[in-house]
Amino acid sequence: MKFTELKLNNKILEAIDYMGFEETTPIQEKSIPSILNGQDLIACAQTGTGKTAAFVIPILHKIIINKPIGINTLIIVPTRELALQIDQQIEGFAYFVSVGSIAIYGGGDGQDWETQKDALKKGVNIVVATPGKLLSHLKQNYVDFSKIEHLILDEADRMLDMGFYEDIRQIISYLPKNRQTLLFSATMPKSIENLANSILINPAKFSLNLSKPASGVKQTAYYCYENQKIKLLIHILNLHPDFDSILIFTSTKANVSNIVSNLRQKGIYSQGISSNLNQDEREEILRKFRARRISVLVATDVMSRGIDVKEINMVVNYDVPEDAEDYVHRVGRTARLETIGEAITLVNTEDIQKIRKIEALIESKIPKEYTPVEIGKAPNIDEYSNTNRKKGKKPFRNKFRNKKHNKHSNRKESN
Repeated sequence: MKFTELKLNNKILEAIDYMGFEETTPIQEKSIPSILNGQDLIACAQTGTGKTAAFVIPILHKIIINKPIGINTLIIVPTRELALQIDQQIEGFAYFVSVGSIAIYGGGDGQDWETQKDALKKGVNIVVATPGKLLSHLKQNYVDFSKIEHLILDEADRMLDMGFYEDIRQIISYLPKNRQTLLFSATMPKSIENLANSILINPAKFSLNLSKPASGVKQTAYYCYENQKIKLLIHILNLHPDFDSILIFTSTKANVSNIVSNLRQKGIYSQGISSNLNQDEREEILRKFRARRISVLVATDVMSRGIDVKEINMVVNYDVPEDAEDYVHRVGRTARLETIGEAITLVNTEDIQKIRKIEALIESKIPKEYTPVEIGKAPNIDEYSNTNRKKGKKPFRNKFRNKKHNKHSNRKESN
């Protein structure tokens, strides 16, 4: 469906055209009409499907048409990165209209607090906020939410995972009961269902490709020992010298520094980003990554849902995530909006069960690749094959494994 078929305000259509969009994604096609009609909504969609525009565009249309006074829309998100991302998209879609927004998040200085306080007191049209920082403002009794018409919970499952349930309930207690509530989530666990049932009224429900990577993601897993990961990572990066946007996920902040140091020693310029950095430092690194001035970014999971960079070529899971759902969120950083990309996961022997849980969640097997022989003897893929173990088959011997690897390696190098 084309955006022009949705009967949106001409100024918004002009901004959409200016940003290079013409046709809606499936989540936009399903969500926008319901939101325009004032219906509550539960929408499940993986990252990279265009869900931010799915709620920003119709909310902007309604604000332009109705010209409300005071704070009209509250968007609650789990991380400061996502708050900034949504605020930037609001600015883009509202480029030709007079609609104001503010991102409320922690980690800044005293001036940031005063800027946020001033916007809240004056009654900016749209507030995008993380729960904890917003509550800090609410408790000062200068925020008027009595005129709010729209409440949006984005990445609702992530917020509950991060322990924000009670904060969300407290925030909702400040809002008028007569409002439109929209809940967007990548997954739909029981906790989200319970929250939705308590705050939404007769919602429309949409679910698109729940808990599965986008079809454009080419997934691969390498079995290796932990001490082989750095060499294997460097080998993988060297196979793709033309890639200018690579995101590497690791599970610990300590690993971020270690990976960056090892890559730089091999002439691969990279930067790391984690909660150890202050907000200004993180934003500067993200700006450089978006501008392709940094081609390799190493991050912790704090970034898995809070980064909006177009055309990321490859995501590498240096560590297999503890939660299978996080795998979907990580690899969702590539192949966004029906493009293509690669997702590679390094699996040590202690992570075999995790990769099986991921495969069960996404309902497909992740293709396994043989670790190059020059990196050293690696775990035999076939020893960990469910199929071989169930049928009592003997695993392939190393001689066969090396032969098969060499054949594959030659093919890869010729591409």
